[in-house]
Amino acid sequence: MKKLLMLCISIASSSYILAQDISDAVRYSMDEIQGTARFRAMSGAFGALGGDMSAVNINPAGSAIFNNSHTSVSIGVFNKNDDIKYFNGFTSASNSNFDLNQFGATFVFVNRNESSPWKKFTLSAAYDRSADFDDDWVATGVNPNNSIGSYFLLNAQGKRLDEISAFTDETISQAYSEIGSFYGFENQQAFLGYEGFIIDPVENTDENTAYTSNIDLNGTDYNQEYYYSSRGYNGKLAFNLATSYEDKIFLGINLNAHFINYERSTFLNETNSNTNSTITNVDFENNLLTTGSGFSFQLGGIAKVTEEFRVGLSYNSPTWFRISEETSQYLATTSTTEGNTILNPNVVNIFPEYRLQTPSKLTGSLAYVFGKQGLLSFDYSIKDYSNTKFRPTSDTYFSALNNSISNTLDTANSYRIGGEYRYKQLSFRGGYRFEESPYKDDTFFGDLTGYSLGLGYNFGNINLDLAFSQAERDTNYQLYNVGLTDSARFESKFTDVILTLGFKI
Repeated sequence: MKKLLMLCISIASSSYILAQDISDAVRYSMDEIQGTARFRAMSGAFGALGGDMSAVNINPAGSAIFNNSHTSVSIGVFNKNDDIKYFNGFTSASNSNFDLNQFGATFVFVNRNESSPWKKFTLSAAYDRSADFDDDWVATGVNPNNSIGSYFLLNAQGKRLDEISAFTDETISQAYSEIGSFYGFENQQAFLGYEGFIIDPVENTDENTAYTSNIDLNGTDYNQEYYYSSRGYNGKLAFNLATSYEDKIFLGINLNAHFINYERSTFLNETNSNTNSTITNVDFENNLLTTGSGFSFQLGGIAKVTEEFRVGLSYNSPTWFRISEETSQYLATTSTTEGNTILNPNVVNIFPEYRLQTPSKLTGSLAYVFGKQGLLSFDYSIKDYSNTKFRPTSDTYFSALNNSISNTLDTANSYRIGGEYRYKQLSFRGGYRFEESPYKDDTFFGDLTGYSLGLGYNFGNINLDLAFSQAERDTNYQLYNVGLTDSARFESKFTDVILTLGFKI
């Protein structure tokens, strides 16, 4: 029996189920280093080059290429334009963000023993933002055959009525909090549906486990508007040690700290005029706060096969995250029989910390340096997203989710090409990149293609660099995990402008 105790904060201790899904795994597994302007202008093809603070995040041996201690700081404008289709509805959205996206320093220590083959070693620390979660958009359209009612109905089926309803002397806040604490997230959703008159029990007894919907799920033309707003970032702080052997072999290691901060708010409004529906309007709001920290390491090497030709190889370990999540919800309904109902529990659900292991990545690189005139560089990376794991694996929900990840996600290859031409102190740069979808079904989450351009000017001890890059990717966004699982189709264009100031120290 539920404990009659008022809680403003509910600790959902009985289950890990917050409804984490594959999209969460992909979100925190993708690492799009925004980087310095030089790095971005060459599309990140730096695995065999080094000599750039963001290159250290691709191949840790890259810091040993520096001849002098060096530091850099980068600021950028990051823009995302979306064309959104949801059934018969078309909308567009544009989001811009101005931010400090990179800073770091490398300290070079030259070996004074000239007879030693180990010519120098370097110590570095660099921060790079690897994901920007700031986003706002609206999807609107007429869904011909699916309603939010199916979300609440499917969450309720099979659950006892006394485990999804309030006692006679309980407030909505008390009942919502304690149902979450004792029975979990799905029961809370069923509770909202029941108390909001969206669903009714087949039999009005505590033992009842079957329910019907007061929104006609066999009807048509459900008018839906879905509002999405998110804020946050995924950042990476790398501590680097590298060395040079005979100035021909460069070896390095990174120890990385990762940070996640992700806030998301979604709001669905649905109306319908189906004859058999007593519920004609639903407003459903969900708020999520995710925070996390993680650790990974990287190993890398660069070899000068000749003075002009270089090869590089680097390994990124999995990132081991610890993640905490909080949620809150709001529901309002309009019924032809019950009038207007507002359920605002004012309760924050705090879920047990869980762990996420993202996949490792292997990168091979080639570069050809034309003396002081310029260079060409190529990077190839492989990353198996199906190896992503939620933990503890002993949890039945996570075990099923991991099996779904293995069946849904795939190995993704990425290709990056970059070039630079120097004329006196001025540098001209360009690049191209192609990244395969992490999904086996790339019509659901498409490949990414992009290009980049840039300029740089070397003042001697100071360099100033500017980069412009643009990329495109088509994706689908699924509204809910259960019931209303329809998706909005996105055609997204990402445009970045980055300015970097670097100088010798």
